[in-house]
Amino acid sequence: MKEDFYEILGVSKGASAAEIKKAYRKKAIEFHPDKNPGDTKAEEMFKKAAEAYEVLSDPDKRAKYDQFGHAAFEGGAGFGGGGMNMDDIFSQFGDIFGSAFGGGFSGFGGFGGGGQRRVKGSNLRIRVKLTLEEIANGVEKKVKVRRKVQADGVTYKTCPTCNGSGQVTKITNTILGRMQTATTCNSCGGAGQTIDNRPSGADAQGLKVEEETVSIKIPPGVEEGMQLKVTGKGNGAPGNGIPGDLLVAIETVEHDTLKREGDNLHYDLYISFSEAVLGSSKEIDAVGGKVRIKLEPGIQSGKILRLRGKGISSINGYGSGDLLVHVNVWTPKELSREQKEFFERMQNDENFVPKPEKSDKSFFEKVKDMFS
Repeated sequence: MKEDFYEILGVSKGASAAEIKKAYRKKAIEFHPDKNPGDTKAEEMFKKAAEAYEVLSDPDKRAKYDQFGHAAFEGGAGFGGGGMNMDDIFSQFGDIFGSAFGGGFSGFGGFGGGGQRRVKGSNLRIRVKLTLEEIANGVEKKVKVRRKVQADGVTYKTCPTCNGSGQVTKITNTILGRMQTATTCNSCGGAGQTIDNRPSGADAQGLKVEEETVSIKIPPGVEEGMQLKVTGKGNGAPGNGIPGDLLVAIETVEHDTLKREGDNLHYDLYISFSEAVLGSSKEIDAVGGKVRIKLEPGIQSGKILRLRGKGISSINGYGSGDLLVHVNVWTPKELSREQKEFFERMQNDENFVPKPEKSDKSFFEKVKDMFS
């Protein structure tokens, strides 16, 4: 079972943003590859801490994690950093270390040690529409994405302006003394490399647009507005850069008869007056197909029948919601003469006088039960 992000960083769920940042910096320094060369266990802890920080440092991602847990990360798509590598970590969180490692990193294509800086390509965003059945069961979607990739035959050389660092250092004299500042190299855009050979059809960065079919595994229980991430399927980057990510926004297609409320589903069942009096058997819609329910004789309008486990699977993996069937007795607006005479005779019949029992819940009790 995947570890809790709060436990990885050693903070409480009510921790402030400053406390989370401080805890991550402490963990990252403890398990940094420069301090633990060749230690695969330390490297794994370093990655786990970065993944936890990526989610908990972002208010939106943190709120979603608090609500849905790790389940949304399953299947290669998630809210946050599932599958982060060293380049992701150094490019996103490098500034958090300050001068703990001499102002930079070594190894893993990081920023220090004289190595080249690896830039990350831009993210792409798409929308995927899902039916209620797909949401209930989970689904694998194949979508066509137009993304930038390195053109065949392109070659790069070390940027002569920054000597491959991706940054240019400038020293200025001030009244406080000599000050050193580092800015992104204008010649290479921070990539540390410039094009040596540019094939036909490639842009100024040596990239061209290609259409690719991307497989997206969507876990059960996702909701409208959720955003999943497919790592490395965004636009490519020049030179030895790493691709951006594909961000997938979830849209839901309205069902004809079922309405979703959290993990529960609602179905309005209309029956005739005679069916309510005599009882009946009805076939209704459910996300797993049709189901048959039995209506007892004398069933009242407004009765809610709860079918356990026939709702939507919880994205947290805590089982499934219920299907709530709302019984509505349909009153005819027009009657034949014989029908009208029958009901006129029944007006004084004691069987037709309302006699609610204590077990018959009020409207407010029924609403309360729906949310319990």
